[in-house]
Amino acid sequence: MTCSASDSPLLFDLPVAPDFSEERRLLARGRFHIAGIDEAGRGPLAGPVVAAAVVLDAGDLPDGLDDSKRLKAAKREALYEVILAKAVTISVASLSARSIDTSDIRKAALEAMRRALVGLTLKPCHALIDGRDVPPGLSCPGSALIKGDQRSISIAAASIVAKVTRDRMMIRAGIAHPPYGLEIHAGYGTARHRAAIESDGPVPGIHRYTFSPIKGRFSA
Repeated sequence: MTCSASDSPLLFDLPVAPDFSEERRLLARGRFHIAGIDEAGRGPLAGPVVAAAVVLDAGDLPDGLDDSKRLKAAKREALYEVILAKAVTISVASLSARSIDTSDIRKAALEAMRRALVGLTLKPCHALIDGRDVPPGLSCPGSALIKGDQRSISIAAASIVAKVTRDRMMIRAGIAHPPYGLEIHAGYGTARHRAAIESDGPVPGIHRYTFSPIKGRFSA
């Protein structure tokens, strides 16, 4: 019996961690100042969506960068400080829960990414964006990379900056609105969070009224 060849990648072909190869290909084509862009906060019931754009120094790349979801909080915090110290330029932008409700989360995330890129102190030659979509209206050419935060360390850096920034925002929101535990779950739909919404109702400006189980049951 003959066996057909598989088109699935072999285990040893899968990247162990993101690297700088995507950026090097662009640098070889004369595209200097490559920005990595990623966002945090698409899925929660509360809080903003936050995007970060990061241009790393090709001659002084931070060690240990990875998709923020694969890192523990303490490691993210430590890498956040390293990225801030070593990056050429960093920009962060966010869209509030109200802005998400007036549009939709996909459009809001893409707009936050666009704003983050615009906020950089220099204009990059190219942007690498995590996901399937290139945000409309970018100030430079861009490429979307599926699982980009696990392939490109520039995107991984942006992932960490966006995640840490948003988590800190949600800690402050949790202090202001204690019943919901926002500082613990960052606005995701945990049992405690859903129970607090049922008992106390959602908070205008904090909760996303177009997300279930809030949608159609409460008015802002």
